[in-house]
Amino acid sequence: MKKTVLITGASSGFGKAAVKLFDTNNWNVIATMRSPEKETELAALSNVFISRLDVTDKLSIQNAVAAGIEKFGKIDVLVNNAGYGALGALEAATEEQVKQQFDVNFFGLIEVTKAVLPGMRKQKSGTIINVSSVGGRVTFPFSSLYHATKFAVEGLTESIQYELNPFGIRLKIVEPGGYKTEFSGRSMTLFSTDGLDGYQPAFNKFMDMIDNWPMSENIAEVADVIYEAATDDTEKLRYPVGHDAVQMIAARQQMDDVDFKIMMAAQTGI
Repeated sequence: MKKTVLITGASSGFGKAAVKLFDTNNWNVIATMRSPEKETELAALSNVFISRLDVTDKLSIQNAVAAGIEKFGKIDVLVNNAGYGALGALEAATEEQVKQQFDVNFFGLIEVTKAVLPGMRKQKSGTIINVSSVGGRVTFPFSSLYHATKFAVEGLTESIQYELNPFGIRLKIVEPGGYKTEFSGRSMTLFSTDGLDGYQPAFNKFMDMIDNWPMSENIAEVADVIYEAATDDTEKLRYPVGHDAVQMIAARQQMDDVDFKIMMAAQTGI
């Protein structure tokens, strides 16, 4: 029997690339996104069922999971991929911006996970793959909210292994580095610094670094790792992907807190 995967944030970037890869490998794919009416490319794929899912809308989550199960019978793998980055000085973030960052990147991930768990527990099998980031292990300036959500995802995923492994459910974390996706476009929020001009020179330096970061164009590389995590049948938890992610995580493990802070400040020009 063909296996089924549900992928959130499937309209672009890593999510869309993962949909295509699973489809190529003859999986049933529930490709979810906020505006499915705008998607034409994935709709043409024979194994793909497109459904509306907004991770901040609990009813849409429940409906998408129910529709996917009705279509394919079960969900074997969940890929929690939806997310975005909020950048800027923490002091400049509004209460709404703080809440939105956590609602999408963390609380939404929890709601989607909870929606698929009854089925996975019943079938006594499943894999949940949470797309975190190198930013779940390593921090940059002016990214505190984003890092907070990704560190939370890492801790959540590592912990729930203990309660879900006895049901035959595996947990995986994929940690991409810098890739040319819409993360730096429509999927990024910048805080206003009105009245907080003291932050602006350092923030400008940080954004210059981001603009000049050697982003990889090989988005398919991340999809390959997501597929590996879904199919390798191991207890491996973390999957760093991208040369920068691997190097930065290794550097962080080898340095103490002060040395790493000094190195990162020098790299970002702050």
